[in-house]
Amino acid sequence: MTKNLGAGFSGPETVVFTVWAPKKKRMTIHLVHPVDRMVPMAKDNDGYFSVTVEGVRPGDRYFFRPDDERDYPDPASYFQPEGVHGPSEVVDHSAYAWQDATWRGLPFGDLVLYELHVGTFTPEGTFEAIIPRLDALVETGINALEIMPVAQFPGTRNWGYDGVYLYSVQHSYGGPEGLKKLVDACHARGIAVFLDVVYNHLGPEGNYFSQFGPYFTDRYQTPWGNAINFDGEWADGVRDYFSQNPLHWFEHYHIDGLRFDAIHAVFDGGAVSIWALIHENVKRLEHRLGRPLHLLAESDLNDPKVLRSPELGGFGFDAQWLDDFHHALYVLLDKAGKSRYGDFGRMEQLAKAYTDGFVMSGEYTAFRKRKFGASSAGIPGDRFVVFNLNHDQVGNRIGGERLSVLVDFERLKVAAAAVMLSPYVPLIFMGEEYGEDAPFFYFADHSEKDLIRAVKEGRKAEFAAFNADDEHLDPFAESTFMDSKLRWENRTAGKHRIMLNWHRTLIGLRRTEAVLQHVAKNGLQVTVLGSAGLVLHRQDPAGVNHLLALFNLSEEEVAYPLPDWISGWQKCLDSKEPQWLETAESAPAVLPAEPGPGQLLRLPPVSVTVYRGVSGGL
Repeated sequence: MTKNLGAGFSGPETVVFTVWAPKKKRMTIHLVHPVDRMVPMAKDNDGYFSVTVEGVRPGDRYFFRPDDERDYPDPASYFQPEGVHGPSEVVDHSAYAWQDATWRGLPFGDLVLYELHVGTFTPEGTFEAIIPRLDALVETGINALEIMPVAQFPGTRNWGYDGVYLYSVQHSYGGPEGLKKLVDACHARGIAVFLDVVYNHLGPEGNYFSQFGPYFTDRYQTPWGNAINFDGEWADGVRDYFSQNPLHWFEHYHIDGLRFDAIHAVFDGGAVSIWALIHENVKRLEHRLGRPLHLLAESDLNDPKVLRSPELGGFGFDAQWLDDFHHALYVLLDKAGKSRYGDFGRMEQLAKAYTDGFVMSGEYTAFRKRKFGASSAGIPGDRFVVFNLNHDQVGNRIGGERLSVLVDFERLKVAAAAVMLSPYVPLIFMGEEYGEDAPFFYFADHSEKDLIRAVKEGRKAEFAAFNADDEHLDPFAESTFMDSKLRWENRTAGKHRIMLNWHRTLIGLRRTEAVLQHVAKNGLQVTVLGSAGLVLHRQDPAGVNHLLALFNLSEEEVAYPLPDWISGWQKCLDSKEPQWLETAESAPAVLPAEPGPGQLLRLPPVSVTVYRGVSGGL
């Protein structure tokens, strides 16, 4: 039976403190604020120390002291107001007055996800500063935030993937209260909230977990050092810690879904994987709460078992990021992308990304120097998330360049349409909806000199193969962080306003065209137009209503005859119409509004045009 970790109220001013430390003989709770007192704890047969303490109020601060040695923060701390090295603070989660009692969540397939970093989304860099911007996102059509990790990390600025205290909310963002206010405000506007969590490693600074128990193992190695111990000796307590964490976010913060970072760097050879355990716990809670709780994976495995239920030998995730879609599309839009994704670059690969999902499904890849992946054909579209941009694609460039800087305006429109007209769940990276051109760099705020030096050297070595002669910005300079903030003042000016309206229109099509809501792959066909482009054909289950998205990614005009067995063609979007052009053209190359069946169309260079039509069925 798992334990309730950390500091939890069992009554007025009565707190039960619990910590797992199986190899320690003694444990003391050291209350340091507002009064200083030491209370010994009792150990059970499972290696948990616990004690009930009277006279403790919200805001009181404490350390744990293993074997009478020195003070350490609580590994399951709910709040670290003085940072990763300071005392933990007692939080009464029942004290917040939630206003979202009628919120019942949203189906995953209906979402338009918006990934944001709290620190750079607004000038203030806090949860509460996001709230006034939510109405603008709703007007754009966005109905789900995907927030980069907020677990307590060192200093005040970080991507979040150096988080240490996985139950604690970053103090510089506004702590537990700030996050709850943001979630409440989102739900009031019909916005679901996803949170990025990291279970493949813990950040190095402030990481005192080994002072409590064997949380790590040298049996496996990750890019960040020793792996989390999910299947070795003493793994039960580690599994408790991580498998209870999703429940913490769902229950105490009313989060709607979690995005799990790099699950391929989590190693567990046990009969019941940590993912199966999490799936079981979350589905049980989902039933009790009466609202959907979504589990989303980032996976570099190209393995459909990520999406299978544990009963069928899978991990039990509801959906996963589809990196292959990004790679296939990006290299066709930016020829320089071939240097980053050498295995991609053929139009047939983008077609496969639409029809199957995984592009690499057993083929030999030069990048991995082996055959890689398995087929995902037949998996419905709402099990995958696609994007042109995310924090990795931007921040792991030396110059932090967004797609808006790498390709021209016409290709940027085509890229947005390729994502929004797909059968998949779309994700927009903050600012992408209006073509933000500010960089998004990697930044951090460590205090340990050796660690700072190691991070700088590590990133330089990691990206030596790209832009080897370019100068790396100092990730620890405050200016690197400040330069990564969005420039909201650009949102409704010039080309940015056009791009914002383009995204609104595309999202509107997803919502109003029933054909685009059909996620089964038997309603989708792709015709490749040589190396120039492709035609994405979507239809409803009855085969009556059709939508054609005509993509020309080349610099030359391309001829395409419309299907002659479909009639009533009506144009519903054309990237070459005057309102979508960055600069006015005297005679824009627009296609006919109502072409006849079988009519030969000449697709303008670098364009996308969408038609709807009807037939008598297939």
